[in-house]
Amino acid sequence: MIRVAILGAAHPHVSYALEEVAARENYTLVAVAEPDPEMQAAHLSDVGDTPRYDSPAELLAAHQVDVALVAGVYSRRGAAVIAALEAGAHVVADKPLCTSLDELDEIEQLAATHRRHVSVVFEKRFYPATLALQDLLEDGTLGRPALMASTGPHKLNLPSRPAWFLDRSTYGGIAGDLPVHDIDLALKLSGATSGTVSAITGNAGADDHPRFDDHVAVLLRAGDLTATIEANWLAPQAADVHGHYRMRLAGTNGTAELDWAYDSVTVTTHDEPRRQVDLPPGRRPAAYFFDAVAAGHEPEITTAQSLLATRVALLAQDSADHDGDPRHW
Repeated sequence: MIRVAILGAAHPHVSYALEEVAARENYTLVAVAEPDPEMQAAHLSDVGDTPRYDSPAELLAAHQVDVALVAGVYSRRGAAVIAALEAGAHVVADKPLCTSLDELDEIEQLAATHRRHVSVVFEKRFYPATLALQDLLEDGTLGRPALMASTGPHKLNLPSRPAWFLDRSTYGGIAGDLPVHDIDLALKLSGATSGTVSAITGNAGADDHPRFDDHVAVLLRAGDLTATIEANWLAPQAADVHGHYRMRLAGTNGTAELDWAYDSVTVTTHDEPRRQVDLPPGRRPAAYFFDAVAAGHEPEITTAQSLLATRVALLAQDSADHDGDPRHW
């Protein structure tokens, strides 16, 4: 039996792991750690009489853990990942994995030393539109990717946001958070292992929270692919979706436009006019990880990919903190 623990539950994405554990006979939830009663009530109401702890350290001292899901307050995640790796557990994490480059360096070292997987659930990879884009690239319809432009507006829902979320010291910064999904996609599309990134952040609408930036624009050079990625907490409250996430990818043979919110992909090439693409079914966000660990394989979102996307996002935040100066990775 593969023993799972939850180290922090500050986000609804905790459900990704709980659903996988509940659906599998070879996994069991042994304990959860979350000090905030409100977060426990919001995100751990389905764990029944599973033992509960106030900190990852207490939990890991009391239980043998094979897999740790990390989804706590952002500034606490790095320490939780480090503690899990030191205890010999594989880690599956909600984004952001951590909020500092020093933490990331330690995570990278421990993952290698203990030979454990660290995988960030970049769920956008498994949306129907993304899977359709992957097919278009694999069959050559678009040619070589050259330019990527993505937008990620989110509703702030300010009355429901906890204080930690609106403070840079505990949130970590918008550049390290919202753009990381599209940074991961850019890295996956390009296959690049080095490049440059710069970013600009600002606070346009959260006047009562001066330590919170509500928008970011990222310029990423990844091999032969150049990506512009913008994300924000400025989505209109009356919108019928939480976030109208979209992307345009221009290749040497054609252009694809993805609308993740409304499950739409259109493509235009040199040989055919604009057409709608049939979408395959999406995949459960965390299934890849639990499948891989049970089979003794490396997860599809690998440790190297998770660490690199996180590093680029954190470097983007560092760039924004220094007036947009480029950072090499």
